[in-house]
Amino acid sequence: MSVRAKRRKLSEEEDVHPDERWMASYMDMVTVLMCMFIVLFAMSTVDQVKYEQLANSLATGFGAVEVGKVDTAEGVVVPADLVDSEGESPTEVTHSAEEIDPAATPTEAAEQEVTKLEELRTAISASLTAAGVADLVQFHITDRGLTLGLIGSETFFAPDSSQLTAAATAVLDAAAPTLVEVGQKISVEGHADKHGQSATFASDWELSASRATQVLRRLVEQGGVTGNLISAVAFGSAQPATTGSSLADMAQNRRVDIVVLSSQPDSVRALIPELAAEH
Repeated sequence: MSVRAKRRKLSEEEDVHPDERWMASYMDMVTVLMCMFIVLFAMSTVDQVKYEQLANSLATGFGAVEVGKVDTAEGVVVPADLVDSEGESPTEVTHSAEEIDPAATPTEAAEQEVTKLEELRTAISASLTAAGVADLVQFHITDRGLTLGLIGSETFFAPDSSQLTAAATAVLDAAAPTLVEVGQKISVEGHADKHGQSATFASDWELSASRATQVLRRLVEQGGVTGNLISAVAFGSAQPATTGSSLADMAQNRRVDIVVLSSQPDSVRALIPELAAEH
């Protein structure tokens, strides 16, 4: 066969089997387009029932006129035995004194702050009484605010342990709703008697820090307190409530304080202890 004939034959074979690599790119493009249209179709499909429920819920929450029937909760929010003769719950915080008059003098502002702290104490005390644990907490109004003292490790913590007891969780769960409602900054402060290193903790600092953290976590994780409003502090044995060496004195120093901090300036807060004592 001549060279010219061979070339003609090769040319015919190439025409029969052309380059088909472009089909791979074409198929990829078609697949992507199909996926895009499926997504667009899915986005265009709206569950009308769920949409109306959401719209009605938002409208009701913002005080607008509802556009249809809303599935709202029904039932007794406050038990009848916790409602006073005027139809108000004793655990409800009265906010009449929550906003301090900016034009008030330091003495007037301190009076309003003391009234607010006393209302807060009354509300928390009512919740603790309803839970049957009111006698486990000591209240103090100081220049810092309102302090809830959890005194005695045998009541709230086992010796050399930071694990909350059943009594501790009952107190925290009862007080948490009011603490959430008031919306003020809270400092959880752990203290310990002069104990030193133990089998569980290297020092009193670690023990008091762990106890304060356990209280904080209970208030945040189960009580609903906002995380950016609460902090934990450890004082170890540096700030004892009493310097005695008896077992009762040592128990007084094993404590956790929950302090609802006053937001007033120093000039106002300095007047709070005297006015609170007069009240």
